[in-house]
Amino acid sequence: MKRCAALLAAGVAGLLLTGCGQKQAAPKLRPNNPYTDSEFSLGTICKVTVYDSGKQGAVKDGLKTIRHIDSEATLTRSGSVLDKINANAGIKPVRVPKDFWPLLKKAQYFSENSNGSFDMAIGAVTNLWKIGLPGARVPKPAEITAALPLVNWRDVQFNAKQRTVYLTKKGMRLDFGGIAKGWVADEVRRTLKKDGVTTAIIDLGGNVIVMGHSPKAPGRKWTVGIQDPKASRGTPLGTIHAANMSVVTAGTYEQYLMSHGHKYIYLFNAKTGYPYENNLASVTIVSKQSVDGDALSNAAFDKGLNGGLAYMNKKRHQDIEAIFVTNNNKVYITNGLKSDFKLVKGTKYRSGNFKA
Repeated sequence: MKRCAALLAAGVAGLLLTGCGQKQAAPKLRPNNPYTDSEFSLGTICKVTVYDSGKQGAVKDGLKTIRHIDSEATLTRSGSVLDKINANAGIKPVRVPKDFWPLLKKAQYFSENSNGSFDMAIGAVTNLWKIGLPGARVPKPAEITAALPLVNWRDVQFNAKQRTVYLTKKGMRLDFGGIAKGWVADEVRRTLKKDGVTTAIIDLGGNVIVMGHSPKAPGRKWTVGIQDPKASRGTPLGTIHAANMSVVTAGTYEQYLMSHGHKYIYLFNAKTGYPYENNLASVTIVSKQSVDGDALSNAAFDKGLNGGLAYMNKKRHQDIEAIFVTNNNKVYITNGLKSDFKLVKGTKYRSGNFKA
């Protein structure tokens, strides 16, 4: 699973909700003593924090949602939906549960929209490397050459009427490591909303959603710190302000494999079968939906700095923005963040395309 980092600090706003022209009472919040719990799932620590009074049960419901989807989307658990699809590659279509179908279609959408920069059928390659899993290794060139023809999202067939998925070539594998955590985060938010939660933080190993506004300072948004990809987790290089948004970071600092002094990151080029080695240290996506941020962080990383900026600037009408950090300590941001993003004082990073 993709590891992403974002840091949270208190910021924004109690909010009066209105209905039928009349004001409703603002929810009672616990700014200094929220309900919170965490557990290991999706290959990382997943934490749900709820600030609404009387909503302690929502935390348990959120964690239950995580466990349920993990059982369907994981590649490391025998018998999962994804495992069944991959096991029947080149053999027969597999009928999938109704609640799993939207995730599959999202993966197909981003594979097409990014022109394969995000490819849901990357599994034949990632299964060779196993970065972040037991048995991680550098495959032989011949193994990668043999796997590449099996990496093509266009070879995945969907039948909406039967709700089936078919991998048309034997040896093909779906890998949702680049999209599953975002999907899960969105589903957890949906669960919390059903439970009446207005203010919460969902953190799935760095895939962060801030629900509502900060309970501590009415009138201001949450302040979200963007992880420094060259420092320990919890060290920000800059900040943005957000409410009801997701922040997802893909970077070279999380999962990687060291072999003979060479660092191989967990983000893969579907065209070469090797991890990326461009000038990017990290890409952060700010979006309403975490599943969008997950997939787009991978796609933007594939396109590199210039191509990635151009691609992401076209997403502004969807309220999606991006932050690119290069290996030479420059920060580049999409146009919609230029009035909000701030570098922290004393950082070694410098502006690449905005006024610091």
